[in-house]
Amino acid sequence: MGKKNLEVIFALFFTKMLVFTLRNIFKTNATSLPGKLLLKMFPSFPDLTNERCKNGIVTITGTNGKTTTSGLIAEIFACDDKKIVHNAQGANMLTGIVTAVASQLPFTDKVDNFIFESDEAYLSKIYDHFKAEYLVVTNLFRDQLDRYGELATTAKKIKDAILKNSKLKVLLNADDPTLLELAVNENTIYYGFESLSFEYECKESLSPSETATCKCGNDFSYSKRFYSHIGHYGCSCGIARQNPKYSAKAKIYKDHTEILINNELSFKVFIPNIYNAYNALAAISFALENGIEPQIIQKAFEKYKPAFGRAEKKTVRGKKLFIQLIKNPTGATEVLRTISSYSDNSILLIAINDNYADGRDVSWLWDTDFEILKSYPNKIIVTGTRALDMALRLKYAEVDNEKIIIEPSLKKAYNLALNSVTKDNQLLIMPTYTALLEIDKYK
Repeated sequence: MGKKNLEVIFALFFTKMLVFTLRNIFKTNATSLPGKLLLKMFPSFPDLTNERCKNGIVTITGTNGKTTTSGLIAEIFACDDKKIVHNAQGANMLTGIVTAVASQLPFTDKVDNFIFESDEAYLSKIYDHFKAEYLVVTNLFRDQLDRYGELATTAKKIKDAILKNSKLKVLLNADDPTLLELAVNENTIYYGFESLSFEYECKESLSPSETATCKCGNDFSYSKRFYSHIGHYGCSCGIARQNPKYSAKAKIYKDHTEILINNELSFKVFIPNIYNAYNALAAISFALENGIEPQIIQKAFEKYKPAFGRAEKKTVRGKKLFIQLIKNPTGATEVLRTISSYSDNSILLIAINDNYADGRDVSWLWDTDFEILKSYPNKIIVTGTRALDMALRLKYAEVDNEKIIIEPSLKKAYNLALNSVTKDNQLLIMPTYTALLEIDKYK
């Protein structure tokens, strides 16, 4: 056995033992620390593991939807009897990805695929070590401006990563004009919607849309706008939405979405919201591009369980919870539009933190269309480090003050909300990222 193989085996043994210890003794998620330590001890480890992946590395990035899209792709591969490594817990920087590889990779056997959700800003660094065959890009929105900057900055970071690999196959959302400049090679494939409709009344969003500007300097015009800057766009200079190879129609229901691909293949995915329709379409497009049979894709959709906080449904103390992560104005507004269909029989808990992983700047609350909650009939409990900011935002949205309860302590607010839920209703939770992590510990 060669020196490189011995090094990999020792690194795997070290990481597996560390992950086991952290999770079972210290009760932590152990998603990033093991990878951080491993990179210090064996900096060549990620490069050495490329040959352990038989059929290719798949990466997924974008502002919204990368966790769900990568989860759907992983489920599809699993239903197709593929052995995979996947950073399913959402630790999407290099340390998290290295932890996933080292904790899941067998000591000697190979796996079929690595499936990596990647932070937009760290994609280039990940490509320094892992030779990806595919990149799926979901969308770009303003998100954590203190970390990412404006959309053009984020797009450039992704483009720089793509340019490192001329053979990379890139799947792009045709309906997002901010992704146009990512089509830098002939291996670009597009997916998009021809039409989207809702089975329930979906309140029109009043939140500001992202400004999508053509490279000639003019703003794009739209023949169809599905939400924010996502739709069918064009410019007087001739630049326009690309015709997608995978063109779809969708009808969005309260608890599922029906999708028709190229007027011949139909799928049913059991997660709500317009953005999850796009996530499902991205996963379907990738799977079809790789020759996976439609019945396998549908089987995966029936088995798929949302990652925690991503339209996650669970029962705690006999009470029904529906948890949807929020982190930017567009995503939060789409969650609110869905919540409006549940408002007759639900309690709402909004948990806003401003820790580093959430983004220190919470000005996005003022761009989110909380006016949708103006006629919300039940309690709205606000909590987190920015509970007062959230309460003030609801006041300016003209939500009845008597319905707003402020409880800065997240645990107390969670218990208060859960105790307010009866057998006939449910608790809807809208947390930022670190609030979500804390809530996940509560029983």
